Amino acid sequence: MKRFALIFVFISFICSAQTKIKAGIWRGTLLLNSEKQIELPFNFEIKNTKGKTTLVIHNAQERITIDEVSLIKDSLIFKMPIFDTEFRTQLTGDSIIKGLWINHTKKENKSIAFSAHFGNKNRFIVPIEKPTNFYDGRWECSFSPETKDSSKAIGIFKHVANSSIVEGTFLTETGDYRFLEGTENNGKLYLSCFDGSHAFLFLAEHNGTEITKGDFYSGSSWHENWTAKRNDKFELHDPESLTYLKNPNEKINFTFYNTKNQKVSLSDAKYKNKVVIIQIMGSWCPNCMDESAYLSKVYKQYNKKGLEIIALAYERTSDVERAKTNLTRLSKRFDISYDILLTGLTGKEKASESLPFLNSVMAFPTTIFLDKNHQVKSVYTGFSGPATGKAFENYTLKTEKLLNELLSKK
Repeated sequence: MKRFALIFVFISFICSAQTKIKAGIWRGTLLLNSEKQIELPFNFEIKNTKGKTTLVIHNAQERITIDEVSLIKDSLIFKMPIFDTEFRTQLTGDSIIKGLWINHTKKENKSIAFSAHFGNKNRFIVPIEKPTNFYDGRWECSFSPETKDSSKAIGIFKHVANSSIVEGTFLTETGDYRFLEGTENNGKLYLSCFDGSHAFLFLAEHNGTEITKGDFYSGSSWHENWTAKRNDKFELHDPESLTYLKNPNEKINFTFYNTKNQKVSLSDAKYKNKVVIIQIMGSWCPNCMDESAYLSKVYKQYNKKGLEIIALAYERTSDVERAKTNLTRLSKRFDISYDILLTGLTGKEKASESLPFLNSVMAFPTTIFLDKNHQVKSVYTGFSGPATGKAFENYTLKTEKLLNELLSKK
């Protein structure tokens, strides 16, 4: 009994010594470059409900709820809900947080210094002036312009009515940059996004007609320049033309294990005479997260009509149990009830090797649509998620039209 009494006293001491943390809006920053003092800002809300602390990260219209929170004395640890990343921090009083954001999927540069202050609702600390709305609209963007690594993107930006807030995203041929939020001031544009995987910072300035100087920072190790010109008619390559079957008449097949260590093949009886979507993905991939949320709904709508979905997961860890844990968290988050298979492989090159019937795998996600005879009807590279607005709507309409056509055929 003495032992249990001591445990009770110890727990009571910890609870009584617990540091309180203020509920409300906070401004957090990630120090991407200490030498140049480049900071990526984002806002989050702390909620204390019935003794439980949660954090809600804000990126434009997106809200990411974090409920894996540990607060003991002045130690605050919170784990992102989907991605294998976490914050390990300490409280100073009840209104300052300092520590590290740790990305466990990386082998190098895993940690970035983090700090947060209570009560500041401004994402970027710049003077607030009357917005010019210069950045509103659709832009033809060039990343790393005039270099061998140059690539194109579509920038879509809009000002929030009666405010200096700017929201937007970039569409590329391998996916979108999700929900960006920031502000415009004195001709300069400031945008950022933090979702637990992406840590994106975009800066830009214009000369009155074009975006002449832009900087893009991703995490602590990536920086490139970008420029842009307004172009409402600019389009990227057709996402259904980039990845394709080497032999258009070939029937594809593969075999991997699911999270219960059961061998699964496309040729299994479960998939016979079924329309099948094959999702090439990873739990570390934000665009895959957006697609998984969408496909989960599609599966529930069309499964009884004859649709099956198989996700092929290319994780960033060789630890099978860790990979299973990450995929299980993703599955629970979006109530995914279709099959997820562990390939045991990482990266685009290994994905291409494991699926030799494709010319290559150039993006996560890549999605293959099969008819009831398992003939390939479409291969879609990348994914335009909810942040892209009209592009996302067009994708969902086109996808569901194709599914209805394939399911209606005998």
